[in-house]
Amino acid sequence: MNATPDTVDDPKQNRILATLDDADYSRLLHDLERVPLKVGQVLFKAGEKLEYVYFLTSGIVARVFTTKDGSSAGLAMTGKDGFVGIPLVLGGIHSSYEAVVQSKGFAYRLPAASFTWELEQSENLLQLSLAYVQALMTQIAQSVVCNRHHHADQQLCRWLLLSLDLLGGNQIDMTQEVIADMLGVRRECVTAAAGKLQDAGLIHYSRGRIIIVDRAGIQQRACECYNVVKSEYDRLFGLKPVSPSKGKPRHNPATLRQRAEKRLEQMPSPPEH
Repeated sequence: MNATPDTVDDPKQNRILATLDDADYSRLLHDLERVPLKVGQVLFKAGEKLEYVYFLTSGIVARVFTTKDGSSAGLAMTGKDGFVGIPLVLGGIHSSYEAVVQSKGFAYRLPAASFTWELEQSENLLQLSLAYVQALMTQIAQSVVCNRHHHADQQLCRWLLLSLDLLGGNQIDMTQEVIADMLGVRRECVTAAAGKLQDAGLIHYSRGRIIIVDRAGIQQRACECYNVVKSEYDRLFGLKPVSPSKGKPRHNPATLRQRAEKRLEQMPSPPEH
């Protein structure tokens, strides 16, 4: 089963917040505000100035791009693995896409001004944020490849596995319309693909609720895209924190000999015997 509200009161349910140094986390804690996430809620629209960063502890938020004719496609999903508001990490204050709640849950939001200030103070937070940006870029790139080259059945399996990783448990509450928008396909394609999985005994689908019966079986039917994304997430968040670099000299191979000679001159002369 998915997490209940009683199990998500701790901000450290979010992987970014849980990995912060104690000092950085304690400083952030005073400015974090717990907010509910409702299905269909728009955290920010395309072109809007970002007022908050959202660290999810449950649920899923999707980044959705909508064309002028009303067609939409999902770019990537965020759950308790990361945060919503990555343009702020890259020096921006606006977004080119919408952030829409796909699965209800909770998040801890932090004012954008506080977040950008913290990025300047904490190398730990900056490293974690940049790692998440890279992981998210991998998810976006792999989604493009998957949607272009793989069948709807494989795309649905990839989406189910990623959703399970973000939510935990074995249940996904999502309508076929929402899934179709995320995959950029017609609803009929999702209906047909879900029907095949249900006939094979891998899922049970009823009224917007998907129960995963056989995850291993779904993973066997998925394309390589899921493993590519998961491996990158695991690699990036398994990296050891870098040591603080402030105050360290910048390395320049072109002046290596010059710097070595200077250090030699500065060394005390050996005592005379």
